Amino acid sequence: MLILSRSEILSVFSMRDAIEADKRAFILHSQGKCRVPLRINFDAAEGRGQYLFMPAYAGGIERAGIKIVSVFPGNGARGIPVVPATVILLDGETGEVAALIEGTTLTQMRTAAIAGAATELLSRPESSVGALFGTGGQAPAQLEAILTVRNLKEVRVFDVASERVRAFVEANASLAGRFGTRLVAARSSDEAVDGADVITAVTTSARPVFDGGRVKPGAHINGIGAYTPAMEELPPEVLERAGRVYVDNREAVLAEAGDLMTPIREGRFGEEIIAGELGQLLLGEIDGRRNDEEITVMKTVGFATLDVVTAYEIVAKAEAAGVGSRISL
Repeated sequence: MLILSRSEILSVFSMRDAIEADKRAFILHSQGKCRVPLRINFDAAEGRGQYLFMPAYAGGIERAGIKIVSVFPGNGARGIPVVPATVILLDGETGEVAALIEGTTLTQMRTAAIAGAATELLSRPESSVGALFGTGGQAPAQLEAILTVRNLKEVRVFDVASERVRAFVEANASLAGRFGTRLVAARSSDEAVDGADVITAVTTSARPVFDGGRVKPGAHINGIGAYTPAMEELPPEVLERAGRVYVDNREAVLAEAGDLMTPIREGRFGEEIIAGELGQLLLGEIDGRRNDEEITVMKTVGFATLDVVTAYEIVAKAEAAGVGSRISL
């Protein structure tokens, strides 16, 4: 069994690699080659957090696996990840455990790569201004993903806690600098969203984090953070304004994403608002952006095929580079 740490993953696997792995996972999913039960969630005692178990089988690469992930907001004060995770990859020939992978890094990369892939597929190529809502553990990877696919001159960052915004801008200035991008600490959500070409929300907010009426025509929006029916970071107004709304996994989004579930329940629009899955777009089964004035939206809740395919690609690169530790149980 191969064991891979965060540093070992990062030594062989780039954000571009993660974006291509996600695209492969989207295609396999939309082709019906995968088995992906909805994630199992358990609340921890006294509301401290959640435990999540995400299994999947990915046909095409003949691998199965499971991600065990927790969401414990109090971990931030302890100086440890708020979303710790481990991914177990099973061998397709024997069913044995082939790899044990540090899952927090894998999750950060594969989740950010969803926004990266969607931004590459749906945003206007000349996009130059970004807005990032949320400064948690996922945010640096989200920043890297959108900068990997679009030459943004400026990214405005907003969070309800202004001190977190300042700290994020300082900590990630060098990352943005590698891409020739300037990070700006926005003083309000309006300041962040006004004129932005690419908007990414990566929060667990129960209320919309920006004004949907202020989104410029032609913008692309990634809804990343909200993953339960109680969370709703995207304003329903922007979904109503959007010409095209895409999802990563239709079944999962309609069962888990408050961003769509709440306005559908309220009768603001129906399921037909969803143009299709990103995998269908990659396969050429549905259209992408149709003009420069159209607002496009991608909503994801994540699904375990992304973890399995990403783990498979990481292991392949690690084995080729001779990276990682092997043990026998």
